[in-house]
Amino acid sequence: MNENNVLPIQNMIYEIRRQKVMLDSDLASLYGVDLRSLNQAVKRNIKRFPSDFMFKLTQDEWDSLRSQNVISKDGRGGRRYIPFVFTEQGVSMLSSVLNSEHAIDVNISIMRTFVEMRNYVAYQCGTNDQIADLRKLLMLYIDNNDKRVNEIIIALNNLIEKPKETKKIGFC
Repeated sequence: MNENNVLPIQNMIYEIRRQKVMLDSDLASLYGVDLRSLNQAVKRNIKRFPSDFMFKLTQDEWDSLRSQNVISKDGRGGRRYIPFVFTEQGVSMLSSVLNSEHAIDVNISIMRTFVEMRNYVAYQCGTNDQIADLRKLLMLYIDNNDKRVNEIIIALNNLIEKPKETKKIGFC
């Protein structure tokens, strides 16, 4: 795994219960182990995975996730059990449970992806604040210059109108 794999990993991160999480099946695929082996390693070390590191989805969460994404339905090559999901801390803990060079490399890539996503969100929040500030400045400018613009429009309208007829003086 290298830094160029950030995008594929990013597509495997979902938001559930206001947390960024990864499915156990996606992690097993990334780590190059079968799902059963990953879940057995977790169960053997369950004390390392408190509920804020790993949790099982509810049926509604799983149904919603499957309907929003291209995940196989049950009976069509899909899984028979509701998956576990791992938070960033849970993914980090997996590297200690799956002790291999490949697991370490994958874990580093996943951690970089989580960091990049956090940085992106932080940058976007700053951008929204900047846009709000610009909007305030624009509204202030409009308030200050609205009278001037209105006076210009009145003067232009007066020039467009026909001049009033005046009494002619002299020979005509």
